[in-house]
Amino acid sequence: MPTTLYKRQRQIVDFIAQFIQRNGYSPTLQEIADSIGVSSLATVHEHLQALIRKKVIKKYDGAARGIELLDRTFLRLTDSVDLPLLGYIAAGQPIEPYTDPNATFKVSPQLISGKKRAYVLQVKGNSMIEDGILPDDYVVIEEHEDVVNGDIVVALLDNGLATLKRFYKEATRIRLEPANSTMQPIYATNVKVQGKCVGLIRKF
Repeated sequence: MPTTLYKRQRQIVDFIAQFIQRNGYSPTLQEIADSIGVSSLATVHEHLQALIRKKVIKKYDGAARGIELLDRTFLRLTDSVDLPLLGYIAAGQPIEPYTDPNATFKVSPQLISGKKRAYVLQVKGNSMIEDGILPDDYVVIEEHEDVVNGDIVVALLDNGLATLKRFYKEATRIRLEPANSTMQPIYATNVKVQGKCVGLIRKF
């Protein structure tokens, strides 16, 4: 039976697994802190201690990169990286979780930076078709909050709905621009960027 992890723990384990798969060695505490956007290494240390108690990881004292993943379900050493397949993204709908919470999607390590946790969403709808993102495509998302104008992002709106759009910061508001000339942009003052689209996968 898979180990139950809290959201933050799952983010850290996903990042460690992706980092090891991409680099062949484990990340430092600082790299883990940077990946989840916390400044305190003590916070990371607490999460790692919890993961040690749950027997998900083992840590070797005195080694900067001394983290070993004991739960092999999180780590499959191949020439690809296993990213969690979290669910479906549709324009203006909540992210619909995938039916299998442990589903993963193999992607090339070159698609991700290895500095942030990454995951995959499946696209529903045609709001981004003019950017070549079609219904049923899979988008690879890295958890970035610092995005620049023109980036394709997963944006969470005030009402809890999520959307995949191009991000533009205007003087007093955010413009979320579809890539479909039949659709209008979404304007919002309060947008939480969940991540940036760094790759696209299409199954034929």
